[in-house]
Amino acid sequence: MFVREKFGLLKSRIEEPRRFIQVIVGPRQIGKTTMVKQVLETVNIPFHHVTADNVPATQTSWVSEMWDTARSKMKMGGYVEFLLVIDEIQKIQGWSEVVKKEWDNDYFNNVNLKVVLLGSSRVMLEKGLADSLAGRFEEIRMGHWTFPEMREAFGMSLEQYIYYGGYPGAAPLINDYDRWSQYIESAIVDATINKDILQNNVVSKPALLRQTFELGATYSSQELSLTKLIGQLQDAGNTTTISSYLKLLSDAGMLTGLQKFANDAARKRASAPKFQVYNSALRNIYTDLALEQAAIQPKEWGRYFESAIGAHIVSQAFVDRYDVYYWREGNDEVDYILHKKNKIIAIEVKSNHESHTTGLAKFKEKFHPDNILLVGPEGMSAEDFLSTSPFGL
Repeated sequence: MFVREKFGLLKSRIEEPRRFIQVIVGPRQIGKTTMVKQVLETVNIPFHHVTADNVPATQTSWVSEMWDTARSKMKMGGYVEFLLVIDEIQKIQGWSEVVKKEWDNDYFNNVNLKVVLLGSSRVMLEKGLADSLAGRFEEIRMGHWTFPEMREAFGMSLEQYIYYGGYPGAAPLINDYDRWSQYIESAIVDATINKDILQNNVVSKPALLRQTFELGATYSSQELSLTKLIGQLQDAGNTTTISSYLKLLSDAGMLTGLQKFANDAARKRASAPKFQVYNSALRNIYTDLALEQAAIQPKEWGRYFESAIGAHIVSQAFVDRYDVYYWREGNDEVDYILHKKNKIIAIEVKSNHESHTTGLAKFKEKFHPDNILLVGPEGMSAEDFLSTSPFGL
């Protein structure tokens, strides 16, 4: 079975002395639970692994009951350490307060019970962590599957990855477009919107949220003002509503609206967003072209290509904690700007031998980035770029 990169990190943290609760966060269907199970099979620590998936949301006592079960198993077995793993923890209302109480009780009573928490709603997990568990946890962030992972695990070619993206559950279905797209629609899009977003947030217009995602996904790697977006939506809201829905979709690892890079925050917020999916599959379930048709149309393939590069950048941005923008001034533009602390990286994407734009040169003159990079035939190859983390730049 394929082992993801974070396997070693989680294993080492579980095996070290009890210090922090380990929290696994990331989008749906990227293998968080699978990775935890793989780690459990390799560590020499007895464990109790449970899921809150079918537990009533109001049954807060369930968390304490599972904690007591783990303590009892530890005591009855005479173990010097024990591991409790709770999946889908965010489904329980008030879970973070209970976890804080039980974790602190173990600390006070010298109970060597280690804890791993994970769930499909990154938003609810991080809210609970910030509210109650400050100083008691470490996050392990997992992103969408990269090109090398999909190539090694499923034999995907570069063109297939650009088109079908990085969902491991969908990989065996790519030879049947209808089955593949139905899987993405039901297991990813429907599940994320209906379970992770709508069940955990107040959304006044669920249909508008869905329309925002679908239209934004089709415009992935393109700029579109929120006013123009509203004009294309059937259930029109205002720009504030659309912005809040984009934030929810971004937190769920589906779709983000990149802001224009500027020296002040006000200009960033006032800019038209550049839409970007976190996984190519989320854009291409809405395409009318099969892979074979898209690949022979240079202009169309350029959109698939840039969106795939952008998906890699924003997915890794979540894992490695850097910010992503775009830049435009008149006819000059740079596709992606990476920013962390005082470091700035400018990335331009060209799918074929297009003539160079002056964007990179103008941006370099104005902002003095630490690095500039062209991704495409005349620069770093897409295969090489998709095989590395942009954080390394």
